[in-house]
Amino acid sequence: MAPRSTWKGFLKVSLVSIPIKVYPAAESSATLSFNQLHGECGTRIQQKRWCPHCNREVANTELVKGYEFEKGRYVVLQDEDFAKVRTESTRVINLVQFSGEKTLDPMYYDRAYYLAPDGQMAAGAYAVMREGMRGKVGIGKVALLGREYLVAVRPHEEGLMMFTLHHAGEMRTPSQIEELRSLPEVKGDEVALAKQVIGTFEGDLDLATFKDEYADGLRQIIDARIAGEEVSAPPAVEAPTNVVNLMDALRKSLDAVSAQRKKPAKAQLPTKKVAAKAEGKRRKAG
Repeated sequence: MAPRSTWKGFLKVSLVSIPIKVYPAAESSATLSFNQLHGECGTRIQQKRWCPHCNREVANTELVKGYEFEKGRYVVLQDEDFAKVRTESTRVINLVQFSGEKTLDPMYYDRAYYLAPDGQMAAGAYAVMREGMRGKVGIGKVALLGREYLVAVRPHEEGLMMFTLHHAGEMRTPSQIEELRSLPEVKGDEVALAKQVIGTFEGDLDLATFKDEYADGLRQIIDARIAGEEVSAPPAVEAPTNVVNLMDALRKSLDAVSAQRKKPAKAQLPTKKVAAKAEGKRRKAG
């Protein structure tokens, strides 16, 4: 199924405004989701809002929003309080600063979106701005649904991508982590050997080669359950032991990598038969 844009707006740089469409870059439907069922009868469970003080279910019309400023103490905000600071949705991604693409730390990235030109007239201006931004990242804001988002826009292959960002005030610093404040001095020979081990794993990055083995395993179990078959559990993986001698562990790592590269690759067992059987049962149930 072709992706659908979630909203339309404008990409604004100074006096240039380009009509754009926004598409989520990640496909949420690709992830597995589960519902809670009553184990006895298989009925889906309903979530109810319950007040333990009044000992009764509470309707949506009785709910208010409260901010906990002390343990167990709340200040209640009304709709008019939110209206005083609510930002009007303009659907304009207004970029106000540009910097080198490597200057933005990845820790600030939140969600990713594709920006596409909205209409043939916008395509030319879009392409020009994309090329003009090569090697740069644009920082700005966009107001949507009463909220203001900090965003970054940067070229990606033939298009532009927008990322919602965390604000600096949301991020923890390493100094706030106790264990990071008292790390020991490192030894040169240990670092050299560590670099050698890391070097054996270097290569061109292609994230497509990394599969979600947990989700794939769950899908195999689900298909087997639908098809009325059982799936045997893989052998348990031993938990890693504490490093007693770092140099010894690094040397053993190098030996293990060398030995692994000499082994022939194992052929994976086919699972298409079980999946096809499960698909047949799904169609009959439908």
